[in-house]
Amino acid sequence: MPRARSQQVSLSDTPYYHCISRCVRRAFLCGDDSVTGKSYEHRREWIESRILFLSHIFSIDICAYAVMSNHLHLVLHVNEIQAKTWSAHEVLNRWHSLHKGTLFTQQYARGDTMPSYAVELAERSAEAYRERLTDISWFMRELNEPIARQANVEDGCTGRFWEGRFKSQALLDDASVLACMAYVDLNPIRANIATAPETSDFTSIKQRVKAAKTGTQPKALYPFVGNEHKEKNEGILFKLTDYLQLVDTTGRITRQDKRGAIDLSLSPILQRLGIASENWLTIAIQFEQNTHGVVGQEQSIKRYKNLQPRSRPNQRCCRLLA
Repeated sequence: MPRARSQQVSLSDTPYYHCISRCVRRAFLCGDDSVTGKSYEHRREWIESRILFLSHIFSIDICAYAVMSNHLHLVLHVNEIQAKTWSAHEVLNRWHSLHKGTLFTQQYARGDTMPSYAVELAERSAEAYRERLTDISWFMRELNEPIARQANVEDGCTGRFWEGRFKSQALLDDASVLACMAYVDLNPIRANIATAPETSDFTSIKQRVKAAKTGTQPKALYPFVGNEHKEKNEGILFKLTDYLQLVDTTGRITRQDKRGAIDLSLSPILQRLGIASENWLTIAIQFEQNTHGVVGQEQSIKRYKNLQPRSRPNQRCCRLLA
């Protein structure tokens, strides 16, 4: 049986998660349907726009994403500390950009004069919304439900559009986070729908490359801050240039089908992660095949507190990340 979502997401153990949603129907999420000849390519823009919009509403950062023909990938970072700093007014304004809320929350957000009992109810609602704005399940709901409704209207049908629920994996350490990000960013290249990271439409890597050309980082994506900013802990603790070079090199090897042709162990980022080049290629190219549930290096798995008594970590993944 699948594990309950509450047992899969434990923010006390890790704020990083890999989420995947897949279509249940034969009709494509995006791309071109070779059977009917109909193009669904415009739906990629729907999804990317929704992802980037939600990144400004939720206290959940987008580390990586890729919108494929019948599924999408996300690497998310839950920022509980940020959400705790929001005032009740800010929480309500954010939530009202998604839903109407209640009469009391609308009055409270406007600053109307209210009786004490109504203020209490509005503030209680704000605390409930604050929790939702750090909840991955709510994030995925707010992403998937509008897309499903739009697609059903366009297809002239009703019923389920997505599979029963999204899949999520806990990423316990830097090695698993970066390996998963690279896997997500390289999905279009592996699927042979792009030839380079910078030409991979509707992916986070294209956004990062585009911004890097101007010396900036995308505001909607969780930034790389470099090792020198560990004390700030407000981003991914590696240099963006190192990551872009690593993804580009891995992508070239993937396209040429010459694994190991370039010695990836020379990359500073892999040296700091302590991952051998062959192991990196295996995990970055075949992340889903080699991982499930909880992903991390062996010492991170041992620290993980919320595994079910009968659950066992993927030992092959632990070895690949070593």
